[in-house]
Amino acid sequence: MPLRCAVLDDFQDIATTIADWSPLHGRVEVTVFTEHFATEDELAAALADFDIAVTLRERVPFRASLLDRLPRLKLIVASGMRNSVIDHAAAERNGVTVCGTRSSPTPPVELTWALLLGLARGIVPENNALRTGGPWQSTVGADLHGRRLGLLGLGKIGSRVARVGLAFGMEVTAWSPHLTKERTDEVGVELASSKEELLRTGDFVSLHLVLGDTTRGILGAPELALMKPTAHLVNTSRSALVDQDALLTALHEGRIAGAAVDVFDTEPLPADHPMRTAPRLLATPHLGYVSRLNYRTYYGQAVEDIEAYLAGTPIRRLG
Repeated sequence: MPLRCAVLDDFQDIATTIADWSPLHGRVEVTVFTEHFATEDELAAALADFDIAVTLRERVPFRASLLDRLPRLKLIVASGMRNSVIDHAAAERNGVTVCGTRSSPTPPVELTWALLLGLARGIVPENNALRTGGPWQSTVGADLHGRRLGLLGLGKIGSRVARVGLAFGMEVTAWSPHLTKERTDEVGVELASSKEELLRTGDFVSLHLVLGDTTRGILGAPELALMKPTAHLVNTSRSALVDQDALLTALHEGRIAGAAVDVFDTEPLPADHPMRTAPRLLATPHLGYVSRLNYRTYYGQAVEDIEAYLAGTPIRRLG
C-alpha cells in the first residue's frame, strides 16, 4: 500500500510537471491541492488520510493544535531551510519528521526591483490608462539616480538589493538591530546611524529583515511619520514587520508617496481586505520566491527528501 502525499497550495498546478516525481512511483501516491484551506478544521480534514505533506515557504501553519489532529502524518517537507510557522517541538512530539530544501535568494531580489521600479514610474496606472483609452501620461516618475535607498536588513537578499541600487547610481544606506560597519563596508554601502535616520533620509526604503521578537512591528505609525512625503516603501519580506493599519493610514492620508508590498497578514488576501483598494499601493500576491528555477528546486528536492525518508535516512532536517 503506497504512502499518501499531499502537495499544498499549488496555486499554479505546476508541482507534478516542473519536477520529476517518478522515483516515488509505486511507493507514494501524490495528491495536489490547488486551493488554499482557509481554516485549521478544513486543513485537518483534508490531511487526515495523508502520511506526507509538502508545503511551500510559510503558507500553511503547522501548529501544535493541527499536528495533534493528524496521527497519520509522519513527514512534512517545507521549501527553504527556515520555517517559523511549523511547531517543531510539536512535530517531534507527534513523531513527524520535518525537512527542507534549498532556496535561491535572487527571485525576491528581482521582485523587489520590479516593484520598486513599477512604483517609482507609475507603470500600473500608466499601463491601465493606455489600454483603456485613458489620458496619455498622467504621472511624473520618481528618479532613482542620485536618490537615497535605505535598506532595513543587509543579509543575503538585502545585500543583493543594495548592489543593484549602487548600479543605478543610488546612495545606499542600511540599518538593522545588529548590523555592523564591517558588513556595510563589505557590501559597499553606508551604515545609517539609526533606524530613524534611515527613515528620515531615504527616498526609497526597502525591508529585508528576518521576522523575530526584535523586528516584529519595527515600522509603526511613529516610524512611518518620519518618512518624507515623497518617499516610497517596499516590503517583500514579512508583513508583520510593518503595522498594517498604520501603513493603510499613511497611504490614505498621503503621508508617503506610495508603497509596494508582496506580503500580507492573511494570505490569500480576503476579497474585501482594505489592502486591495488602498491608494498609492502596488501589491502582488506573495510572488517573492515564485520563479521557475526556484520551484524546480523546491519540488525536485521535495522528491529527494521523501526518497531519503523512505530509505530511513532523512536529509535537510529542520527543527
